[in-house]
Amino acid sequence: MNLTTLIKGLFKSAAKKIEKAANTKLVTLTAVTGDPSDITTLPPFNRKDPKEVAAMVVLALGRYPKNREECFAMMNDLKGPEPLSNMEKEFIRDRFMDGKDYIMRSYFKGATPENDYTPQRPLRIEVIELSDSFESEGYARLWIPSGGADSPRQVTLRKKNSTGEWFINQHEFLLGNIRIPKSEDKWA
Repeated sequence: MNLTTLIKGLFKSAAKKIEKAANTKLVTLTAVTGDPSDITTLPPFNRKDPKEVAAMVVLALGRYPKNREECFAMMNDLKGPEPLSNMEKEFIRDRFMDGKDYIMRSYFKGATPENDYTPQRPLRIEVIELSDSFESEGYARLWIPSGGADSPRQVTLRKKNSTGEWFINQHEFLLGNIRIPKSEDKWA
């Protein structure tokens, strides 16, 4: 097998996995009219819809550059009965330390490095459910595409059986590095 055949096979495999996406939802944030980092509370959303909960993680983390305590309060609300640990707070702080406030904006539709991660209006966040997203009982693994990354980033949620509500279990992948905005790229 030559290299070209191998590469084509890998792309086909990745394309088939995305094609098997059981459900993709665009969460529209009509309650957020200005800069999403200016919100101080989460807009109304359905806590029994894991895709809506996943989208709210983007809003909550996006608040950190303007007010870390409000970000942590929003995240604690999304985490439910288990608030952020000190280690999770430090991880979030470290990710924003270099002024990378554009990371969370990259998850809004239309936000790309070329437009300095300026989202389209109305604000929308795409959340992808794959065929194995609910493979582990009581947990959901969902993906959110970023305009600055080559592949969607994972969010894991946990269901509280007594209420049917979903809460954040893992969010760290959302804070990974992405391409820098064009205005900050000295090679652009």
